[in-house]
Amino acid sequence: MTSSSTHARGHATSLPNILTYGRIAAVPAMVACFYLEGHLANWLALTVFIAASITDFLDGYLARAWQQQSALGRMLDPIADKLLVAAALMMLVDAGTIGGWSLLAAIIILSREILVSGLREFLAELRVSVPVTTLAKWKTTMQMVAIGFLLAGPAGDAVIPGVSLVGLTLLWLSAILTLYTGWDYFRAGIRHAMEE
Repeated sequence: MTSSSTHARGHATSLPNILTYGRIAAVPAMVACFYLEGHLANWLALTVFIAASITDFLDGYLARAWQQQSALGRMLDPIADKLLVAAALMMLVDAGTIGGWSLLAAIIILSREILVSGLREFLAELRVSVPVTTLAKWKTTMQMVAIGFLLAGPAGDAVIPGVSLVGLTLLWLSAILTLYTGWDYFRAGIRHAMEE
């Protein structure tokens, strides 16, 4: 076995990557919670989501701190994030927590994720790197917090009235930031496409 293959295997089983695998595995676990009865479903889904969100912070932090960044991690990390967000939003729509005009905010967020994924793939072919901006990181944080409040939903409202309203408000703020940051990515993609 060559040293390069051993090195690649080491990165595949590094703790940051294992945390990313765990975040992907959390998606079906979170979805399964929605099929439980009563407020227990909300609290379990929220618990799984919070645990998965914490791994999102930890895997990147540990990869940088321990110098265990890898191509596998760079590929899987955004995929895990998008799977978690998309699954949560779809289940919240199905549960009726997100409805009416708020569906538009969810559609904006999901559309942006698809658009950015396509642009990143296109720009990668051109060997162009698009760094994540500080504003995009704030958008992601607000989005995760919004989904957390919405996952608490009726169970959270029973403890503290207005939890769902806070979640919907943050969802709309996330959608507005999503449009702004998405436009930045789209503008960069169009510029490079025209040059090509």
